[in-house]
Amino acid sequence: MRILIDIGHPAHVHLFKHFYFRMRKKHTIVVTIRDVKIIKKLLDYYHIPYITLGKKRDILIGKALTVIRDDIQLIHIAKKHKINIGLSSGIVLSQISKLVNIKSFIFDDDDDDVEPLVAKYGHLISDAVLTPDPISRKTRKLISYAGIHELAYLHPNYFVPDQNILKDYGIRLGESYFILRFVAFKGHHDVGHSGISYEQKVKLIELLKNYGRVFITAEREIEPDLEQYRIPVTPEKIHSFIFFSSMFLGDSQTMTTEAAILGVPALKCNTFAGKLSVPNELEEKYGLCYAYQPAQFDKFYNHTLELLSTPGLKDIWAKKREKFLADKIDVTGFMVWFIENYPESKKIMKETPEYQYRFR
Repeated sequence: MRILIDIGHPAHVHLFKHFYFRMRKKHTIVVTIRDVKIIKKLLDYYHIPYITLGKKRDILIGKALTVIRDDIQLIHIAKKHKINIGLSSGIVLSQISKLVNIKSFIFDDDDDDVEPLVAKYGHLISDAVLTPDPISRKTRKLISYAGIHELAYLHPNYFVPDQNILKDYGIRLGESYFILRFVAFKGHHDVGHSGISYEQKVKLIELLKNYGRVFITAEREIEPDLEQYRIPVTPEKIHSFIFFSSMFLGDSQTMTTEAAILGVPALKCNTFAGKLSVPNELEEKYGLCYAYQPAQFDKFYNHTLELLSTPGLKDIWAKKREKFLADKIDVTGFMVWFIENYPESKKIMKETPEYQYRFR
């Protein structure tokens, strides 16, 4: 096989990295990215070569122009490298798949109303849409699996937390510290959405400082008086840093989910709260995370205070995590099997979806 993986977000590096390492032993793999510093840094760290298509744009008209630019470049790359399989979490590869005669697979963990363009156009022309089973879709291309994107890299088969990260920052094992994550809300699906305000950030920090050290991780600039809390951990080490933390709070989608399935109490406050199937399952079925609208900040704050006063909190979450993991599969193992055995794998998943539980 000659496989093209298109990376549009830092989380996609993690989603595909173990797939890449396993598949490159037998297949040719080409990785394309946008010119995003953190994406390049992660791929360089993992020694994964890549082709840069160009910079991302924040404004809507700029995003539309970059899609056209990316399409043209991807057509050229697919032809040059004789690609026959395309993998992504977005719409771009599906758009060009028929022009260059490749099979296109979308790994989509967003509900259709969150990514309407991907759902309306990308799903329609892809060969399969692989989706965590909490999400329901209308497309006949749907392949549901018992897992979530974050398990592709945080499943115990792959992720082993590194205690040395604590020594790097003068933290003792078992010492209480908190991670706050604030995002920029610059994606096209983020239009009209918001998270935690500056005043709310300050109030939250003042509370947490009474219980341990506070670290902030943010996509872009943060308020000058909050810079003293900015986390100095590099992206490839952030998951170990989260694992040993006492609690995670913020307005990030992905990192809230990561913290939750690592067994860290996680609370999110943004306008997506209650609207997304994957985090809803983590909250309602497993009690691993909790979500609040910005207008519900007082409830978010009071719930945080309640958890801070709960004895043995991490032990409680560890048991919740065990239940979650017992219900789910090794997503990377499933991905490798599905792609290597397509189209037979698609037929098996349609007729006997229980087959996926061989991947544990």
